[in-house]
Amino acid sequence: MIIAKFLHVLSVVIWVGGMFFAYMALRPVAAERLEPPQRLSLWEGVFGRFFPWVWGSVAIILGTGMHMMFSMGMPPTHYVSLMFVLGVIMMLLFAHVFFAPYKRLKRAVAAKDWPAGGAALGQIRKLIAINLTLGLVTVTVATLGVYLG
Repeated sequence: MIIAKFLHVLSVVIWVGGMFFAYMALRPVAAERLEPPQRLSLWEGVFGRFFPWVWGSVAIILGTGMHMMFSMGMPPTHYVSLMFVLGVIMMLLFAHVFFAPYKRLKRAVAAKDWPAGGAALGQIRKLIAINLTLGLVTVTVATLGVYLG
């Protein structure tokens, strides 16, 4: 159980921490200092390196989370159920980002279609803001849920 918990927390830190860094630090600087061709190319490259880590994290979070839930016995406590639901929503949002707007961003950057790339990046930004918020709420639930009964 301790290895599952370690891998679970490590994967959450990679995913949620990566979103926090990208949204709160990288995004404002890139928007302020880079013109659309450079900014969109940067983001396409950043996502190209970050998203494989997210896919791995998603697989580990889901696998270890299910393992720990089943080890606890059913039904899981309310806060564990809430973490599970929030996590699944986050995973579905990430899959949507990956297969829809990120795919459009890659096509737009390859075609040097900066307006289309900007639109795709804008959609990714909004969805990552939602996912980051859900991630921070989930971490809060994980940390404080045991005290809330």
